[in-house]
Amino acid sequence: MTDADGSVGKVYLVGSGPGDPDLLTVKAKRLLETADVVLHDKLPGPEILGQIPEEKREDVGKRAGGEWTPQEYTNARMVELAREGKTVVRLKGGDPTVFGRGGEEMVHLAQNEIPFEVVPGITSAIAGPEAAGIPVTHRDYVSSVSFVTGHEDPTKEESAVDWAALADTGGTIVVLMGVGKLPGYTAELRKAGMDPETPVALIERATWPDQRVATGTLDTIVDVRDSEGIEPPAITVIGDVAGERDRVLEFLEGA
Repeated sequence: MTDADGSVGKVYLVGSGPGDPDLLTVKAKRLLETADVVLHDKLPGPEILGQIPEEKREDVGKRAGGEWTPQEYTNARMVELAREGKTVVRLKGGDPTVFGRGGEEMVHLAQNEIPFEVVPGITSAIAGPEAAGIPVTHRDYVSSVSFVTGHEDPTKEESAVDWAALADTGGTIVVLMGVGKLPGYTAELRKAGMDPETPVALIERATWPDQRVATGTLDTIVDVRDSEGIEPPAITVIGDVAGERDRVLEFLEGA
């Protein structure tokens, strides 16, 4: 169905950035203020979600091993609301298409002839390390970076991530949503020949008020995670650039 005058609304797939409300784009902020309904994930920061009136917020988020909303429901809800003539913001953490199922939602909206627009966000894959004093590339160390999801589709028979190939690149590896599977992929990287002394950093709730950072090496980081109690959402940075944090830590803490 459509609204009374037959018009169809529009869906905006919006990236909220890593969580700090100051890192929202101007367009994202304007759309959150004017939308009729905001369908949001778990990852937008609490300060961002707190700025949205409760009556127009709908939580359609997922957490690994916890409560979750089926993607099929979210897809159907976007179409339903748009056909009622509403302006809908589908709010995601980071950028909508960086491990955020934005590609799937774009196709679903197109197949149902629903007007939509993607509003890019600052991906936490870059902003998270930066907030911890870690550049993902550095002229002295590395000229490439790989972004990897640590939370693949559980229905896959085997992982699509070639950890051995990543170890061979010599570049920075940034793993999103991978703190739970840290033992597995760090072991794979060591098995592939990556130096066990390679620096590794874990950034929990990057840019949020309660951000925490823990550092170690490829050989020790699992023990560090456990001793520090690092929990999702967290980003893993593997590579020489992770060691840069120690060089700027004094200035970060004094900021």
